[in-house]
Amino acid sequence: MSNRSVYLQTMISLASAAFGVVAALAWNSAITALVKQIFGAGGEIVTLFLYAILITVIAVIVMVNLAQLAERASQPKP
Repeated sequence: MSNRSVYLQTMISLASAAFGVVAALAWNSAITALVKQIFGAGGEIVTLFLYAILITVIAVIVMVNLAQLAERASQPKP
């Protein structure tokens, strides 16, 4: 395995973990706000859910693009 391939796999792993954490935190905030709204002290629930959805979509797009990049990088060059 080349250094470039190892580097790319490491970067994909780190990016996956980072976006996973951001998406999880966004959903945590949204769900927390939903519970507060249902049981009182409501607030910016729509904004939090839109943020969670946006972060999740961005994370999926980035991960798909990184996976495609990794696939291209792992193919033998003619």
